[in-house]
Amino acid sequence: MIELTDEAISAAIKKTENYGRNDIRLGVTSGGCVGYEYIIEFADEISDDDHILDYGKFTLVINPISIPFLEGSTLDYIYEGINESFKIINPKETAACGCGVSISF
Repeated sequence: MIELTDEAISAAIKKTENYGRNDIRLGVTSGGCVGYEYIIEFADEISDDDHILDYGKFTLVINPISIPFLEGSTLDYIYEGINESFKIINPKETAACGCGVSISF
């Protein structure tokens, strides 16, 4: 489904421990200047049809609509200067906006 780098796993464990939350929602939503945006946030609610990937100390929660968009992707955690963040590396992307928030497939 989706692969996680060692850096992404370490960062997810650290963030879930720091915030006392175990469920991270990963998905795609319509919006932005080229069509879609990724969602990476703590999951407030989990639906019966959500896909759950259990990594022991945390889980990834993915809604069924996002699965085809994310399949074959890699979740990484990157450091750029003083900034750090999760990044989805997705071979299905066909374009991204200049700010790096919005993508298209």
